Amino acid sequence: MVQLKQQTYASYITERYDRESEGSLTDFISRQNGHLYLDGQVNLNELARRYGTPLEVVYLPLITKQIQQMQAWTTQARHNADYCGAFLYAYATKANFATEAVQTALAAGAHYETSAAIDVQIAHYLWRQGMLPNDRLILCNGSKEPAYLKAIQNLRLEGCTNIIPICDDLDEVMAFQSSAAPFQFGVRERMAGNRDGRHPGNDRFGLTADEIDQVVDYVAGTEHQLTLYHAMIGSQVEDREHFLAMLRDSVIAYCRLRQRVPTLHYFNFGGGMPTSAYKLDFDFDYAGFLTALMTEIRDLCAAYHVPMPDLIGEFGRYTVASHSLYLFEVGQVKAGQSGGPDWYLINGSLMVSLPDSLLVDNQQFIILPLDHWEATARPIRLAGRRTCDSDDVYPRPAQEPLVLPDSGVGLVIAVFGIGAYQQMISGRGGAHHCLSPEPRRVVISENAGQLRSQSIPQQDQAAIMRLLGYRPQRIAEPIEFPATTPARRTVQIPKTASLTASFRRRSRERLRLVRAR
Repeated sequence: MVQLKQQTYASYITERYDRESEGSLTDFISRQNGHLYLDGQVNLNELARRYGTPLEVVYLPLITKQIQQMQAWTTQARHNADYCGAFLYAYATKANFATEAVQTALAAGAHYETSAAIDVQIAHYLWRQGMLPNDRLILCNGSKEPAYLKAIQNLRLEGCTNIIPICDDLDEVMAFQSSAAPFQFGVRERMAGNRDGRHPGNDRFGLTADEIDQVVDYVAGTEHQLTLYHAMIGSQVEDREHFLAMLRDSVIAYCRLRQRVPTLHYFNFGGGMPTSAYKLDFDFDYAGFLTALMTEIRDLCAAYHVPMPDLIGEFGRYTVASHSLYLFEVGQVKAGQSGGPDWYLINGSLMVSLPDSLLVDNQQFIILPLDHWEATARPIRLAGRRTCDSDDVYPRPAQEPLVLPDSGVGLVIAVFGIGAYQQMISGRGGAHHCLSPEPRRVVISENAGQLRSQSIPQQDQAAIMRLLGYRPQRIAEPIEFPATTPARRTVQIPKTASLTASFRRRSRERLRLVRAR
């Protein structure tokens, strides 16, 4: 258990993470005049006062910022390494399929990576609408069932020439034998997925070297082309040297294949790019890593006498993890076991809101209080009040407890790094564990330098009951999940963020209709 000397929460943060209590805490979190800010723009204390908790805050400009920063780092790396190939940034949409996330990434110049049939259908819709431009690649990964193959075929036959099915099984290549339009193909290297033995689940993806040779033989006799080689080694890889070492053999395999296949010109090094969203003490030299990677590829290509490929990076967590957060409030404090930390019970569900905490070993989240940094620091564990489950806790039992101010009931905490996978795993709009309702969402976007926000009400009881098949004629006393909301103050966002009078009237009318049922 964490042993704390008598110190304030502010001094604990300074000593533990070498961060001052005022100023920048990470590249996207700061504290100014005692208030916590997201990207220096969104005052989280004011949002909590205005809307109450639980609350999800979605700040789309951070997605744009992440993409632009990575593009700047790759431009610098290409210069440093004297690298001749291009760099293409692809958004791995499985990290967050929400329309606002996908469209923001596309508007920032991202290419599109899919993992399922419906994902391709979304891409098809965006392509038709002109939101997914013709010059963007659509990279189709994963094992492909008939519906997935059909969706790829339909998009290609409609005229989209930049859709690239990346073969995960030999059957996928054979499925396009009778295609009326030629395809660009990619191959995914199976060895890369578990070369170091750390990712046994990845072992099911991709093709062996012999199977890749069979794809080469098949494509050679058709109008199709093999253009892409894909090597994916893992997720959130923070060890730069390990990252490079695992990719080196894949680059060699690419070079050898390129000697035989002149149409091959993309090297997709997959995901793995880490994000700062999960740790206050995160440190990764992105430009240095990319420079080292490009230098390695440049030298290996020279040794094998092949051109430098265009590089593709697929970024899921990196793109969207930091753009969303939850605000929860401590509603009750309960004593822990003798010698153990006490419990802070929050007005939400951790296992619903943070499913990665259950599924990913040692998954961390940045959790900070909005106030009371001058209070004494204490070790605690969080638990959800809106489920009845022993797993609804964070940190996990085997992990060290969290440290928060000893202020107890009424403390509002911010849980960062929930923009990738959390809602995609727990689902959006459904009936969740113990019928925990989805919180109010405030979605903040930027247009011509002005921030605008949209408030989406909390999921209501009637909607949850209908999803489960109940058809109540009338809900006499609808259950509300109130939040303690202090006197309202103006949110420090331009006035375009305020709810309009017409929106308030529509909200009241919807509530009246629900009660009338």
